Amino acid sequence: MNKAFIKYIALFTLLAGVLSACRVGKPYQKPDVSTDNLYRGTTVTDSATLATLPWQSLFADTALKALIQEGIANNLDLKSAVQRILAAQATLAQSKAAFFPSLSGGATVTRSKQSQAGLNFPSGIAFNTLTTTYQASLSTSWEADVWGKFGSTKRAALASFLQSDAAKRAVQTQLIADIANNYFSLLALDKQLEITQQTLKNRIQDVETMKQLKEGAVVTGAAVVQSEANRYAAEVSIPDIKRSIRETENALSILLSRPAGPISRATLAEQKINAELQTGFPAQLLTNRPDVQASELAFRSAFENTNVAKSYFYPQFTITAQGGLSTLQLKNFFDKSIFYNAVAGLTQPIFNQGLNKARLRNAQATQAQALNTFQKTLLTAGQEVSNALYAHQTAIEKADARAKQIAALQKSVEYTQELLRYSSATNYTDVLTSEQTLLSAQLSGVNDKLQELQAVVNLYRALGGGWR
Repeated sequence: MNKAFIKYIALFTLLAGVLSACRVGKPYQKPDVSTDNLYRGTTVTDSATLATLPWQSLFADTALKALIQEGIANNLDLKSAVQRILAAQATLAQSKAAFFPSLSGGATVTRSKQSQAGLNFPSGIAFNTLTTTYQASLSTSWEADVWGKFGSTKRAALASFLQSDAAKRAVQTQLIADIANNYFSLLALDKQLEITQQTLKNRIQDVETMKQLKEGAVVTGAAVVQSEANRYAAEVSIPDIKRSIRETENALSILLSRPAGPISRATLAEQKINAELQTGFPAQLLTNRPDVQASELAFRSAFENTNVAKSYFYPQFTITAQGGLSTLQLKNFFDKSIFYNAVAGLTQPIFNQGLNKARLRNAQATQAQALNTFQKTLLTAGQEVSNALYAHQTAIEKADARAKQIAALQKSVEYTQELLRYSSATNYTDVLTSEQTLLSAQLSGVNDKLQELQAVVNLYRALGGGWR
């Protein structure tokens, strides 16, 4: 190869290296978002947060722990999230490869026939118009990252990779919350079924009592019929509770990626949460909540893609080279058959400015959307924390009043039943009202306990717990 040409290629490469410091994109900076007053009505003075507690330490129920572990191992959404991480990892590796020259090899055999009339040689001159060419070559191409296009592409791919990892952790935190909430719902339904079945037994006994009182002329036939209707009112609700139990078991089975079937479980009375409800500072959501992290990384990826779009307005510096062996005689393949060529070039966009401008506008719009999504995700996270805290607070507030209400209603049922036996000051309508109100209060008490447990689970997820 000519030494002067080699010198020009070297100077061109050196120039490209010097210009590579001339990045046209901006360095990334985290969005300036405010987290003040993100937790409504809550004053935070400590950085300790429920989010840092491993889920194994949060729940005491061994059956629930086993279900969560099974879900993490088998859940199909979580497996899909892992595959998205692998895809993003491959994209990142591909973006890194753009910094290096490409190299390809080839071997060809070309047989061609020229038209003798088309050659326009004088008559009488013999010329071989049939030729066979044998060629083996290597070719390479390299584009200098002068304006930071490849660097921004790599950083965008890295952000996408990290985003997919954060999204996977977000799926896991949601999965743990869904399993726990469905499990607690199942225990609540079990308790409501138990209460309703016991109520049914009591009302069957009431029917017999009313029949005896009618025989003693204490009550009329209307009271007997009312007691029977009251008995069936309790009985008819049992199939609905059993259906809800079956549907909740099936929903849990889907989360565990197993065929629908029974779920091994404890009782509602055994449930305890082993943690203090500490939220930490709202700013900690930026590092603890995977979906907040994922939305910021999506913004970062869009930011770098905007830098890439800007780089298309500037010239591209490329070097291409090809070399190998070429001969018309296969037996002379290695005899003076070497060929090569090298090209250093600069390409400046001229008539495709409309395409580049459209690409930039699209990237900037995507970046603005990503920023809005990040801000909304953060606000939603704060709302979820506030809602969960208040749900737990109101559940605790209801617990004491509900216990007193149930105790008073139990006495009311006993008193009205006794009055019905020995006094005409009351009738069976009073008994009926007391019994129905008691059953409703008992079922509501179960829902209060369920609200308390689910509020803790929802707070844990809202703070970003479950992925450590």
